[in-house]
Amino acid sequence: METVRKPFQGVVNIIRFNWHFYAIAFGLLIVALTVNLWLFPEYLFYGGLILSLTLFLMLISLVISYYVYDASHLYKLTWLDGIKLPKNATIINIHAGFDETSLLLQQKYPDCTLQEFDFYDPQKHTEVSIKRARKAYPPYSGTKAVQTDHIPLENDSVDAIFLLLSAHEIRNRDERKNFLRALHRILKVNGNIVLVEHLRDSANFAAYTIGFFHFFSRKSWKNIVAQANFQVREEFKITPFLTTFILTKNGTTS
Repeated sequence: METVRKPFQGVVNIIRFNWHFYAIAFGLLIVALTVNLWLFPEYLFYGGLILSLTLFLMLISLVISYYVYDASHLYKLTWLDGIKLPKNATIINIHAGFDETSLLLQQKYPDCTLQEFDFYDPQKHTEVSIKRARKAYPPYSGTKAVQTDHIPLENDSVDAIFLLLSAHEIRNRDERKNFLRALHRILKVNGNIVLVEHLRDSANFAAYTIGFFHFFSRKSWKNIVAQANFQVREEFKITPFLTTFILTKNGTTS
């Protein structure tokens, strides 16, 4: 059965899980405009201009989010067409508890065995948006909780690992590196990791202004991938704001 996403589901979720940022921004703007009005009325035009610019930037951010999460082909997974998996392949999807993709992956690869893992640790991953997302979306059936430094699977047993907009939630660099090393252990010699992320780059700065600091740079990802003994076999854009890295173990050409 085909999964149908609701209209505006992506952008609504962004507001729903991050509403505190919008509330704080609006609150600060109202306070600033009030102070401007009472203490510096001669500069009211400039205060209004700053308010308008801020609201415009927030609107642009939401429009781009709609494009990325609702209007693009991100959740159609057509960008995965070039990744061929053997019949009866073992694939895993790893996330922080907000899972919109396991069912889609199962439909994309019906002849494969899919396992789902949730690395969320409330002591380490403390952002309130993750907690709200986890409450809003129940886990996919069969999802297992794991630690980022250990995935309970045999060595060299997995054909493909999917990290779809989840790995950046591991904020600590050493934890992120150890996570990738744990994946290296279970990935087959000719297996692939599909890593999809926003990057801390000019496109995402234009889209999200200071929000782009939530993401990591291309250089940061490539460095940590190398430290975990992976190489980037392929890199491509799903949209101008989303980058996919196809990782393989060093020394392989799959």
